Amino acid sequence: MGEFILKDMVRRAGLAAEFWIASAATSREEIGNPVYPPARRELGRHGISCDGKTAIQVTAADYDRYDYILYMEEYNRPRLMRILGADPAGKCRRLLDFTDCPGDIDDPWYTGDFSGVFRQITQGCEAFLGYLEARHEC
Repeated sequence: MGEFILKDMVRRAGLAAEFWIASAATSREEIGNPVYPPARRELGRHGISCDGKTAIQVTAADYDRYDYILYMEEYNRPRLMRILGADPAGKCRRLLDFTDCPGDIDDPWYTGDFSGVFRQITQGCEAFLGYLEARHEC
């Protein structure tokens, strides 16, 4: 959901041309699958489309392609490092670490609370954009 929430925020702020936003998994389990239906429904409730998106996996080349690589939970960091090799530039950051309440995004696969996860991701994305603005990166 994070990709779509962040894209919606930068679009509404008139900054879409300043960003290249994508999402990718650290596992191969969902490769090729569309956005999970409950996540798609939650995005739709907020007027956000995820049509046409299918899951892909992070690649080592993504490290050079992106300025930031955001992840949702600490569990993903070791898997991300195995794929990327290392993070010498400090590009890999946990999304909620930009907020006043750092930590993991709840996993809606287990909680079933897609609206709560939507709120967490929204808070993280707002804080991330605030961080970029303070650094004059957008």
